[in-house]
Amino acid sequence: MIVFDSPSPEASAALGRAIGEAAAPGLVIAFRGGLGAGKTTLAKGVARGLGVRDEVTSPTYTIASEYEGRLPLRHVDAYRLRSADEFEDSGGELWLAPDGVCLVEWSENVEGALPRDAVSVAIEIGPGTARRIRIEGASLEEAPGFRAAVDRLRTVHEAGAET
Repeated sequence: MIVFDSPSPEASAALGRAIGEAAAPGLVIAFRGGLGAGKTTLAKGVARGLGVRDEVTSPTYTIASEYEGRLPLRHVDAYRLRSADEFEDSGGELWLAPDGVCLVEWSENVEGALPRDAVSVAIEIGPGTARRIRIEGASLEEAPGFRAAVDRLRTVHEAGAET
């Protein structure tokens, strides 16, 4: 497990960017966290790391959005879905296609539809804009250069907090 204490939305987006840069085809990320936790902020960072040029927004009303980058990015908001069956009936198989990256916000609503090797990214709200982000899943934890990128981000943000 990797734990990153983010002091700001900018730091969270930078972590997301590192995730996008390390992402390999077939990566599925199951985001967990309450309203306002920063799931979409992380998703925007992932998109930047994948080279997506379009503005990434929460797909709450459309359920899923797709973006072009180094790998196709599928951003799913399962807030309104209540089961794995609803996810699958809404196009889940296409969103989880192995050629790209799939980010699933409110993943706990559709957990049974996600692959066993999905990476879990849990976000806890701290004081002010602080967030504790826990990343668990071998496909990301073991991605070349990812841990080093997270360590660099820690150093940068810890140094910024001291000034």
